[in-house]
Amino acid sequence: MSSLVALSRRLDAPSRLIGRWFRWLAVAMVLVQLVVVVARYVFAFSSPMLQEAVLYTNATLFMACAGYAYWVDAHVRVDITYFSASVRSRAVIDLAGIAFGLVPMCAALMWFGWPYVRASWSTLEGPLFFGGIPAVYLLKTLILVFPALLLLQALAVTLRAVAVLRGADVDLFERNDPGRAP
Repeated sequence: MSSLVALSRRLDAPSRLIGRWFRWLAVAMVLVQLVVVVARYVFAFSSPMLQEAVLYTNATLFMACAGYAYWVDAHVRVDITYFSASVRSRAVIDLAGIAFGLVPMCAALMWFGWPYVRASWSTLEGPLFFGGIPAVYLLKTLILVFPALLLLQALAVTLRAVAVLRGADVDLFERNDPGRAP
């Protein structure tokens, strides 16, 4: 049982690292947006590249950090009975949510997203707008990064849920991350 938990902690590593480093993208996004607004309204200057930089950082922040949000249990939960349930019941609810919600959604995203991303990479798709960032293929790659990181984190949660159902005293989600909102 401890091997399940140890493996799950190793599977948490990408979410932990991405979340801790990519959270700075939020600061960068706000600063770039501030520059865009000041440049436009104070200096009457507009830069498609700066405007797209806000889009790229927002997309990267949201798509790449979804696994981190899942790791710290900061994701959206629609189950109204979850927080009043026992630890074992929570493990069962999480397993059901992973099996019937998260895995099919991620599989569909990967299945339908792959041709779209492949086509973008095959042409090294350029900017969205004239003068923009010439790397839309990197932006579209997030379509595959998002479900891959979520599935990896779901596997880690699944292993901990199985350990809980087998009697282990372990938290399904990280509660002590210093970057986690209270």
